[in-house]
Amino acid sequence: MKTQYYKNFLEQKGVIFEEGLSEEETVLIEQKYDFKFPPDLREFLSLGLPVSDDFINWRSDSEKSIRGKLDWPYDSMCFDVENDEFWLPEWGKKPQSHEKACEIVKKALDKMPKLIPICSHRYIPDTPCEAGNPVFSVYQTDIIYYGRNLGDYLEIEFDRSRKWDLQTGYIKQIEFWSEFAEGYIL
Repeated sequence: MKTQYYKNFLEQKGVIFEEGLSEEETVLIEQKYDFKFPPDLREFLSLGLPVSDDFINWRSDSEKSIRGKLDWPYDSMCFDVENDEFWLPEWGKKPQSHEKACEIVKKALDKMPKLIPICSHRYIPDTPCEAGNPVFSVYQTDIIYYGRNLGDYLEIEFDRSRKWDLQTGYIKQIEFWSEFAEGYIL
């Protein structure tokens, strides 16, 4: 990834950066929140930590705020389980109790690649822990690709003149999440 290019690009778009995350800070974040930053996101955050425009400030956002962003995919899926009758057949018979249904959703999502928040409701999976994972927009069960990779996402999100074309180019498949994005679920 052209890390310096993307940092410069975002600065031109008005994104404010602080000093990048140190290796020690990165390791502590990964241990605290139980995920691994993919190498491209790790490199990007080490060059400069974006702290504006709804980016996650891994250094100074509260633990409650960060955990809320990490829980967003689960919480918003549970919202649709309760309010929009969403339920996947592989989860078995849907319980009458919303709480029990959400326990099943939680257990299922805990087995899937964890989504790491980048900015607002845009997420990158931690698995596989390699560069080039797609970025997803997650809003309840409306889960779509928002970039083929981190660099692609940053250009799409911050250059509104750039058109997103899902028909061209390779998108790495991510267990469970790609099925939503490609319309196999719903």
